[in-house]
Amino acid sequence: MSTSQAASRSRKAGILVAVYVAALAINLDITIVNVALPSIATELDAGTRGLQWVVDGYNLAFTALVLAAGSLSDRYGRRPALIIGLLGFAVASVVGAVVTSTGALIAARFGMGAFAALIFPTTLSIISNTFTDRRQRAAALGGWGAIVGVGVASGPVTGGLLLEHFYWGSIFLALVPLALVAAGLAFALVPESRDPAVPALDKRGLLISTAMLGTLVYTVIEAPEHGWGSTFTLLGFTLSAVLVAVFVAVERAVEHPMLDVRLFTDRRFSAASGAVTVTFFALSGFIFLITQYFQVIRDFGPLSTGARILPVAISIAIASVVGGILAPRVGTRVVVVTGLVLFGSAMAWIAASVAVDTSYWATIVPQMVLMGLGMGLISTPATESIMLVLPPARAGVGSAVNDATRELGATLGVAVIGSVFSSVFGARLVDSAFSATGQADTAADSVPVAVAMAGADPTLLDAVQESFLSGLSVGCVVVAGLCFAAAVAGLAALPGRRFHAAKAEEAEAEPAPV
Repeated sequence: MSTSQAASRSRKAGILVAVYVAALAINLDITIVNVALPSIATELDAGTRGLQWVVDGYNLAFTALVLAAGSLSDRYGRRPALIIGLLGFAVASVVGAVVTSTGALIAARFGMGAFAALIFPTTLSIISNTFTDRRQRAAALGGWGAIVGVGVASGPVTGGLLLEHFYWGSIFLALVPLALVAAGLAFALVPESRDPAVPALDKRGLLISTAMLGTLVYTVIEAPEHGWGSTFTLLGFTLSAVLVAVFVAVERAVEHPMLDVRLFTDRRFSAASGAVTVTFFALSGFIFLITQYFQVIRDFGPLSTGARILPVAISIAIASVVGGILAPRVGTRVVVVTGLVLFGSAMAWIAASVAVDTSYWATIVPQMVLMGLGMGLISTPATESIMLVLPPARAGVGSAVNDATRELGATLGVAVIGSVFSSVFGARLVDSAFSATGQADTAADSVPVAVAMAGADPTLLDAVQESFLSGLSVGCVVVAGLCFAAAVAGLAALPGRRFHAAKAEEAEAEPAPV
């Protein structure tokens, strides 16, 4: 190996470290907050809907802005976009750590999500433009997928470790050093790359898509309070549907849309995007509830709760690498459909077996391993399929679509599963022995409040626990059904070996991006 080759390889390794640290920071933020939810509920007097907004404020801002951020980073420069995003993320995290009200925390979470939207598509586009060889790119994306999975799944254990020794705001302060280190590495190692031909920002598309996502998420989160069949909820869903139609019409009509909706006419692209959406829908909804199950129902501490979710993180990391290796050889279809079936089976198993005294080692660990393997097999191969549709020069758009579908899944997962849980929990609690206290409606708004109100009364405590388990079980059934439906769709639409072979030939023929 020549000196220049060795230097090039070292520089590429440094670039990977920079984007991996950036990806780790913003993916930790997705789930690190979950283990602090009971503490936030107590310290900031937040109910279930408030907690959903604490989680989904980040997800919603990310989802709404990531497409625009990907386009802007492609046009004006990926390196400055990454650095600005990381510095802004660090500032917003400090603000989130020192607020004293639920509303202020939600606002800070929106800020974190906005800057994360600037960071995340840039990490993928930098990888795609640095590694022009398809096998090297696949390996780099496999590592990126592992980092993403580890960040999402290890957030609770990291948060638990911090909460064991510090106050709830420490979970946000801990993200600041990671963001600053990544910014420093990006400044020192990441080369500038851009595509000046990328058109100006589609402002109409951005405004309509933000209104569409905001309306949908707000309607879903508030539905348990107003009723799923209420005029408020039905009008919200109707307005969301109208905005979807308007968005598609506007994007099809403009010369340079924010999101080229015609991409989704390629069934391989749309199926891969759908698989990513379903995966993060399932994971985010599950973690939102399982952390409360461990802390509130099983009475485990934050660190103990986080540690009990480690099997998910480990299995995601392993399966992400394996999935990235297998997909080019056997095709995305086989790998992703297998992952969806594993994920759905794990959720169905949880729904059928969850109880106050479910054995952790004999039952919960195998369930989490099955879930983590499923997610790992889906995430990396589906991401690579999305990236293969567009040339490296437009990698920001492809990565932004991937990020948008991913965050859309996470946002809707917390909103839908959290609201389904809230509806079932509240209905069961009102029909239980709690009704005799005259405080069932108040207790139904927050699980920690319900447990505190039950106190040492075994009858009331049993009512809270059974109501919680009913909500958790129904939520898991919803996720399992969605995973199985996605697996059936994937059999027909996801790309097989021939698609990968054709794209490999195209990639080898492409000139290196500028």
